[in-house]
Amino acid sequence: MRTIQKPLEGEYPPYAIMYIKLLPDDGMVLQHLWDNFIAIKKLIYSLPEETLYHRYAEGKWSIKEVLVHIVDDERIFAYRALRFARNEQMNLIGFDQDEYVKYSHADERDLDNIFEEYEAVRKSTIALFNGLPEDAFMRIGKGTGTFNNASVRALAYHIAGHEMHHFNLIKELYLKD
Repeated sequence: MRTIQKPLEGEYPPYAIMYIKLLPDDGMVLQHLWDNFIAIKKLIYSLPEETLYHRYAEGKWSIKEVLVHIVDDERIFAYRALRFARNEQMNLIGFDQDEYVKYSHADERDLDNIFEEYEAVRKSTIALFNGLPEDAFMRIGKGTGTFNNASVRALAYHIAGHEMHHFNLIKELYLKD
């Protein structure tokens, strides 16, 4: 897999540092995407079924909902990366993650079905970034949502870091003794 250097401050909105800092400076973001998918899948399949519906606090998402949220977010940010890489000049709007989760009905889905979709999206994301021309990674896209004025490479790191953020939350908040 190709290397993609970590974005610099100014290539992403300030809040995104919480995701980007979770990844090493080795340029191997695409390899991390695949390795993290495998690690999450291994962990989730090791859990008892009832744990997948656990909410660590009132109003929080279940583990199944978190998984589908990761997939939705990845689809959206990969689409943004494609648009920015192709030098799209039209503004992009944000999305309401809580509404997406609410209407996903993730808890009604079979875990195998969720991971089938997760893997397909992940392979598609990796293929997208592997196939982009080198000059595309520094293009900055416009947007009116929460992730505006981001470079294409920042979007790759957002996807990987966002997943790591939720993986860490699952381990820390959902799987406490």
